[in-house]
Amino acid sequence: MICSLFFLALGGFLLHSRVHPLGEDPWDVVPAVSGILSVVVITILFCFHRTVAFGYVLNGMTVIIGTIAMAHFSLKNSPAVWTFQAVLFKTLLADIAILWGKFVVGKALFELELLKQPENAVRKGRFFRYPNMGWWWVHLAALSLVYTLGNLIWK
Repeated sequence: MICSLFFLALGGFLLHSRVHPLGEDPWDVVPAVSGILSVVVITILFCFHRTVAFGYVLNGMTVIIGTIAMAHFSLKNSPAVWTFQAVLFKTLLADIAILWGKFVVGKALFELELLKQPENAVRKGRFFRYPNMGWWWVHLAALSLVYTLGNLIWK
């Protein structure tokens, strides 16, 4: 599973390198740093028991930030006519889906490593508490709101 996480991150990094080559725009550094972080740092964090939780959070946050940025780009450069086919093939929906695949692999690694006992099941406790999925939904909503407000205020 760690290899899956590595190759999903590597594939995303290579896609970003093709779309955002370094040197054309100063902001192209952000996807490059995020990609290197995903390929190297997050993969290493998932390799050791003591750092799996850090890898899980860092992986999830890079997925959320990538989702927000790619959704914004897709909306900003939206197809002229919104059809099912246009959403599938003329937006970054496929890239976002691959990114969430990376999240799911990281979540599975986290649960397999740290929640080995049935009594430690993630679904116990409050839905919006770490490491339950609700915690991620709250962060996705909150970071989306902050990103949107930032774009509206600093236009």
